[in-house]
Amino acid sequence: MKNIHIICKRRKEDATRIAGHIIERFGGYNDIYMDEESARILGYEKYLEMEHVGEEANLIIVLGGDGTLLSVSRQLRGKDVPILGVNLGGLGFLTEISVEELPSMIEHILRGEYDISKRIMLDVRVRREKDEVFEFTILNDAVITKDALARIIDIETYVNDEYLTTYKADGLIFSTPTGSTGYSLAAGGPILYPSLKNIIVTPICPHMLTNRPIILPEEVVIKAVLKSKDERVVLTLNGQIGFPLEYGDEVLVKKSSHTVSLIKSLSKGYFEILRTKLKWGER
Repeated sequence: MKNIHIICKRRKEDATRIAGHIIERFGGYNDIYMDEESARILGYEKYLEMEHVGEEANLIIVLGGDGTLLSVSRQLRGKDVPILGVNLGGLGFLTEISVEELPSMIEHILRGEYDISKRIMLDVRVRREKDEVFEFTILNDAVITKDALARIIDIETYVNDEYLTTYKADGLIFSTPTGSTGYSLAAGGPILYPSLKNIIVTPICPHMLTNRPIILPEEVVIKAVLKSKDERVVLTLNGQIGFPLEYGDEVLVKKSSHTVSLIKSLSKGYFEILRTKLKWGER
C-alpha cells in the first residue's frame, strides 16, 4: 500500500496530532495525503480535497468517530478502498480501532494481514410529480421525520409496488444492517449482523402499536409517499444531509450497487464490540 489518505474529524486536535505521528512513522516509504484542513494545521504539504478522497488510494484512515466515517463513505462514490476507522472517543460502531492498537494495525495492513467487512449501501431518491429531484447513496440510514411542532404524519408505503401499510407516526427509518445500531435501534428496531444485505423499515413512535419494524430482502424497492399536507417534513440521510419533502413526494429506497469495505479489528470481534458499546451484562 503506497498511497494512503488520512481524514481527520474537523476541529479535533487529537486527530490531527495522531495523523502527524502516522506520517512521521510511516511516511518514509508510503505516499500519505491528508484532508486539506488538517494538513494546513500541521503545515503538511500533501493534502486533498474531500471530493477526491479515495482516488488512487490503497487505504483510507479515518481519525474521529462514526460521523466522520459516514462522511467519507458518502464521498467515495463507489470507489472500493479499504477504510480503517479509528475511534477517538464516544460511541463508535464503525470506527472500531482504538488509538492504542493503531500503530500495530497499520503495520499488519501494510503487510497485507487484515480482513474486510463488506457493508451494503442504500440508494435513496425523491420523486416529485414524476421528476427526480434528489438522489443520494448512504451507508447508515434514511429518515423521514416531522418537524418538532408538526402533528403525526401519514406515510403510504409500498414494497415492489405492493401496498404495505400507511404509517401514522412521527416518521419512518430505512436502515442498512450497518445502521441498525443507530437511530433504528433507538426506535425499537432489531440489530442485524453488519455483513447481511437486508433493509430495515422502522416506524418512529407509530400511532398504531401493532406497527412494528420489518426486515426486507435485498432485492426490494421501497416506496414511501408523503400523504400529509401542511406539515413540515424532512428526509435526513446519515443524520448529516437534509432535504425538505412536500405533499405527494415519493421516497424510493433500494440496495445500492456500491459497497463500503471496513477493515476489521485484529484484537476484538463484532460481538465484543456490540457487548461493550451497548454495555450488555452490566448492572
